[in-house]
Amino acid sequence: MSQYQRREDLTIVPELLGLSPQEGNAFMAFHNSMEREDGLIPRKYRELIALGVAFTTQCAYCIDAHTRHAQAHGATRQEIAEAAFVAAAVKAGGTLAHSLMALRIFDEGQAKTENAA
Repeated sequence: MSQYQRREDLTIVPELLGLSPQEGNAFMAFHNSMEREDGLIPRKYRELIALGVAFTTQCAYCIDAHTRHAQAHGATRQEIAEAAFVAAAVKAGGTLAHSLMALRIFDEGQAKTENAA
């Protein structure tokens, strides 16, 4: 983690939740639903999915927590590496998809310029 992000910062979570209890409780209920053991997706895979998302959002706290949870639920180093590459490929796909939008916007602007001339 960077000098700005420290694992001990997580001890402040209860204070943050207390500063906005309605929203904090709603967030924690949502978060806790992801960590349930009785879902159709086994917990190990839930953690690998969460880890893949954490890689793309680059949340150091999430990478820390979900790596530990994935390991505790039986994930291997190889599975974590594979999740990283899956996340990287999906993120790259999103970049490609957004480039298509940029080309369309460019073409629309080009057409307006040509029609105005």
